[in-house]
Amino acid sequence: MLGVGLGGFVDGILLHQVLQWHHMLTSTDTDHVGIRYYPADSVHGLRINTVWDGVFHTFTWLMVLGGLALLYARVQHSRGRVWRSRALWGWALVGWGVFNLVEGIVDHHLLGIHHVRAGVHQKAWDLDFLALGVLLVVGGWLIQRGAGFVDAVPARGTR
Repeated sequence: MLGVGLGGFVDGILLHQVLQWHHMLTSTDTDHVGIRYYPADSVHGLRINTVWDGVFHTFTWLMVLGGLALLYARVQHSRGRVWRSRALWGWALVGWGVFNLVEGIVDHHLLGIHHVRAGVHQKAWDLDFLALGVLLVVGGWLIQRGAGFVDAVPARGTR
């Protein structure tokens, strides 16, 4: 969950806000799924997209909060055994990759509500986004695979 939320924040902050390559409903595709698109080059379109970007950021924020809650619960109930940081960061990368794959398949390909970067080479940008998702999932899984436990509380009689 933490990785999904953090990956969503990277997408929303970098692609929606900083680079302004797209917003949630800025597709130029024909209306093939009954969704209305709002181009970002009008005040009305930008207002609608800002609201939907906010809904998207609310989702990512809730995922981060949920991930932190799960992490806290894991630490609280670990009985002195906690995962090494490789596990945390590996699974966070897996979550980010899962975010890219789901968001890329659903929003870019199935619904077509926006694309990574509309226009020239649009399909290549969308496919590269999916490829990055696969690399993050595989890389994160490989990183976490070798992670074990660490005793956070020393055994009785030792310091």
